[in-house]
Amino acid sequence: MTNLRQIFSGEYRLRPAEKIILLVVAFVLVFPLDYFSIPARAQSVDPDRQPLPQDSVVYMDAEVLVKAGEVTDSIPPTEVVASDYPYGLDGKRPFNPSPQRAVWLSALCPGLGQIYNRRFWKLPIVVGGFMGLGYATSWNNNQYQDYIQGYRDLMDSDPNTNSYLDFFPPTVDESSLDTEWLKRTFKSRRDYFRRNRDLCIICLVALYLICMVDAYIDASMAHFDITPDLSLDLTPTIIQQPVTRKPSIGLNWAFTF
Repeated sequence: MTNLRQIFSGEYRLRPAEKIILLVVAFVLVFPLDYFSIPARAQSVDPDRQPLPQDSVVYMDAEVLVKAGEVTDSIPPTEVVASDYPYGLDGKRPFNPSPQRAVWLSALCPGLGQIYNRRFWKLPIVVGGFMGLGYATSWNNNQYQDYIQGYRDLMDSDPNTNSYLDFFPPTVDESSLDTEWLKRTFKSRRDYFRRNRDLCIICLVALYLICMVDAYIDASMAHFDITPDLSLDLTPTIIQQPVTRKPSIGLNWAFTF
């Protein structure tokens, strides 16, 4: 049997099996059996961490250990909502108008686009604008028709066509009227009311297009984020002139949004 003197003097050579046994014994002595368990690893990372009781519930998320008793009610629960979920957190469907639909509704009937966008306060403006322009167009057109007919009667040689006398009281005698003055007056009034009628028609078309554009922009800007953090800061500063390179006093402003 090999004695200790031969082993320490180096005269004895260990067999491969004996080397493996010695390595296993050395590993067990250096590293305990529970060294690689989760509590032991957590204790090695944070020496001040207290070991968890056996009946504790532990949630593991992204390599973070959280004890169930440490979760407080101050943190609100997180609700995960799918991207295609049509309802909000309050259970109501959020208002999301379509710009294309708003334009087509406004083209079908002015004011329908504003109703679709839920801008009901614009409806009286649209209706009042069309009613006012429609009345102005009709009144100017009637005046134009009366003056153009009177001007035609003045220009022809038929004595029976005298509709221009309807603009005067019945006691007025036709022979006492200045024909040349009547021609100039009726021609001027005819042109005046025709121009006003055409302007009213142009305004009607412009209002019709404005209603369509307003419906499209209003629907597109329905979810535009208007932050309350808008601010404008004005501070005095010294500005260097680009030509003379001399300093001058100016005003510096910054717009934050």
